[in-house]
Amino acid sequence: MNEELQRMREEALKKIDNATLEQLNELRVQYLGKKGVLKSLMTQMKTLTPEERPVFGQTVNALRDAIQEALGGRTAQLNELARRARMAAETIDVTLPAKKQKIGHAHPNSLALDEVERIFVGMGYEVVEGPEIELDEYNFTKLNIPANHPAKDEQDTFWINDKFLLRTQTSSVQAHIMERGRLPIRMIAPGRVYRSDEVDATHSPSFHQIEGLVVDKNITFADLKGTLATFAQQLFGPDTKVKFRPHHFPFTEPSAEMDVSCFKCGGKGCRFCKGSGWIEILGCGVVHPRVFEMCGIDPEQYTGFAFGVGLERIALLKYEIDDMRLLYENDERFLRQF
Repeated sequence: MNEELQRMREEALKKIDNATLEQLNELRVQYLGKKGVLKSLMTQMKTLTPEERPVFGQTVNALRDAIQEALGGRTAQLNELARRARMAAETIDVTLPAKKQKIGHAHPNSLALDEVERIFVGMGYEVVEGPEIELDEYNFTKLNIPANHPAKDEQDTFWINDKFLLRTQTSSVQAHIMERGRLPIRMIAPGRVYRSDEVDATHSPSFHQIEGLVVDKNITFADLKGTLATFAQQLFGPDTKVKFRPHHFPFTEPSAEMDVSCFKCGGKGCRFCKGSGWIEILGCGVVHPRVFEMCGIDPEQYTGFAFGVGLERIALLKYEIDDMRLLYENDERFLRQF
């Protein structure tokens, strides 16, 4: 029996010396578990004489202690080897150059909008927003646009049903603000608008506008000209000149389009301004009295002016971009320049 236990001891210790962590768990169960080898040996004591039992018990206990000690030692050895391997893999060479972190930045549209907002907020204007899904009443009727106007045709407007549409202009925000009756008003309303246009270098079915509105007593066209001249000079430079050309918008009377002197050639004529020395930038005018009446403001006491400029138009001009599609293609080679 002693020879059998000695052979078992040598066999167990040899297995433990060559075992992995997973195999050690299996060996622990095999030898020390409730149904393991040593438990089985202890059940054989009833077959021994009273004189043999103490000796046998001591030998089995010694075998258990040896196996437990070997298991503990091998486990500690393997854990230490794993720790050293992990530390070697995690070593950082501080002499190597650091990895450059790519950090995002504002889109050209956002940069242009921030600058426009900075200019008008500095002049006392409030930045407001309105719904992109708009009622026909606010997008057309309250802006003095008649029911048979071409702008309401399906080839120009995205209609949801007979009453709702995707707004075609941020001018609709004017009506919402004027209806509140909190006068005077000095506001700009930037936002996304939608028109049924083909995609090309200067058109898109979805783009951005910035609408401006001032309502107060004794507001004249001269106030409009002074405000927009200041805006143009802060946006494009102090030497920028402005020119107003007569135009027609249903919600303003009189109406005009404003040009700015070419900031590339100083008005001499170049490729950028197509040789004219001037660049068209926005539409504007004095708010039509009927718009005031439909929005609950007395046109006998209050006057005002409004203007609208395309955000993409400003970005294209200011950053000398020749194709509007570049703003939406998410080409990092292009966006990285800003």
